[in-house]
Amino acid sequence: MLYSSIIAQEGIKERLRRQIVTGRVPHAQLFSGPEGCGKLPMALAFAEALLCQSPVDGNPCGECHSCKMMKNFEHPDLHFLFPNKKSADETLSTSHLRTWREELKQSPYLDTKRWYAAMGTENQQPIINVKDAAYLSDALSLTAQQGGFRVVIIWHAELINEQAANKILKVLEEPPAKTVMMLLTDAPERLLSTITSRTQAIEFPALTTTEIQQALVTHHGMAEEMALSISRNANGSYIQAVNLIQINEDTSIFFDLFVQLMRKCYMRDIKEMQKWSELVAEWGREKQKNFLRYCQHMVRENFIFNFQQPELNYMANNEREFSTRFSPFINERNVIGIMEELSLAERDITQNVNSKMVFFDFALKMIVLLIK
Repeated sequence: MLYSSIIAQEGIKERLRRQIVTGRVPHAQLFSGPEGCGKLPMALAFAEALLCQSPVDGNPCGECHSCKMMKNFEHPDLHFLFPNKKSADETLSTSHLRTWREELKQSPYLDTKRWYAAMGTENQQPIINVKDAAYLSDALSLTAQQGGFRVVIIWHAELINEQAANKILKVLEEPPAKTVMMLLTDAPERLLSTITSRTQAIEFPALTTTEIQQALVTHHGMAEEMALSISRNANGSYIQAVNLIQINEDTSIFFDLFVQLMRKCYMRDIKEMQKWSELVAEWGREKQKNFLRYCQHMVRENFIFNFQQPELNYMANNEREFSTRFSPFINERNVIGIMEELSLAERDITQNVNSKMVFFDFALKMIVLLIK
């Protein structure tokens, strides 16, 4: 992976390039910073530069045998530790290595939500366990297969359990020759002080609105105005911005279904409400939760719409047009009740309650709440 594919963080890129040019590469570095700022892509680019057979000014050449292996993240001297399923037999991270590589190829801007979904552990709390640490210790005791550096990337190092942390600490205290370890974390305060004290810290700042906007225009072909709108709501995270793109694409569907539900509830058309519930129940859980959050947004915006202060409303034109007729039905007598029911529905979906029941029950309750 080339530095040029990483969004912003130019100062850190230059710092890492200088390490290679001067030959002063610390054996352990701690990359810390908020989610979506580019820690993992930077670690991958630095790993490629370290493993490259013909680096140019601290940059990977992109053409040698090592660089070609890095395109699929399959270099034999590159080792990964990442959060893994928490189970009695403590399976190794390497058992998910193929999935891990596929996710990186899809986008190195990876978050735990996408990774846990890829592993099928959305409702668990994965960890980096002692078997992973033992595997790492054994792997580093061997000679580098390509004769150069060996690189270790530990993603979400704050999830290392206590037993594993003690083993990794031994590696940090007595690092093998030409071994470079990068520990990546969103929460450095959760790491053992004995580990952080043996690493050189590099702090990544959150991305700016302009940096995210430019990335969305460049990588997603998005219009500048839309890219600006999304980047303002991304809280400095490129990952969140990409997630918002998907939500944006779903918004028109969500709007149509919200309008349909409100009309069917007002007309008390139970049969059509049941059909509506069955339609939404066919979606995946994440999309269902996003829809419920959209409903909360629309309820909140319609309540505020009644105050006749446009600067307080954040709605698209079609949403605003609908609100001119619908907003009187959302008032101080029912707004809290509606928001509570939406929150309960989201909780039930998260806990895998039957989605047909959840949405039909919510629809029935809306009949009573709209009367208020």
